[in-house]
Amino acid sequence: MPPREMATGQHGRVRELMGAVVVVVGATGGLGAAVTDELRRRGATVLGAGRGGPDIVCDLRDGGAGDAVVRGALGTEGRLDGVVNAAGVVAFGALADTDPVVVEELFLTNTMGPMWLARSVVPALAETRGFFAAITGVVAEQPVAGMVAYGASKAALSSALAGLRREVRRLGVQVIDVRPPHTETGLAGRPLAGVAPRLATGLDPAAVARRLVQAIVDDEQDVPAAAFA
Repeated sequence: MPPREMATGQHGRVRELMGAVVVVVGATGGLGAAVTDELRRRGATVLGAGRGGPDIVCDLRDGGAGDAVVRGALGTEGRLDGVVNAAGVVAFGALADTDPVVVEELFLTNTMGPMWLARSVVPALAETRGFFAAITGVVAEQPVAGMVAYGASKAALSSALAGLRREVRRLGVQVIDVRPPHTETGLAGRPLAGVAPRLATGLDPAAVARRLVQAIVDDEQDVPAAAFA
């Protein structure tokens, strides 16, 4: 499969999304849906993946989820140009009060799942010099009391993405760590445990999605919280 055409622009390489095949894991979530809409607006063909599909049924907590993503994309579209992981779970409360089962679920979904996903999709992305983007969030760079386990799970993924970026650089695969501030996705209202603290009004998911997709286009590798100011 030939790679998508890359031109040189203001920020270096510029990725062409028109006609690209992208899988969004967590496409039915508040931010995943916004990312899906923005990618489609840019001309990409988007397949939604998750426990409820809608196009590829897979469970991020399963080590075989990435294989399902590759099979789904290649089986229906014949190529895979990008993967965005917008799935995640949250929990609140002091670490001493957090059930070990909750901590395990946080790391399984927020850390191990995306790592397994990346492991499986990188070979297909190398064929197209594609991209892998994951949303870690501001907690990956600014630890918060009452969210220790959640923040640690996201920081661990952020570290994994930095290492993966170095591993796949020679393959031409773009790895993007996106760390937006609190965003109004509704996730805080669906915690695994605890109750969300009083939070200021978050960012508009559509605005975060636009910044994420622009990072893909501009061949950025790291999008910190400050980039959303």
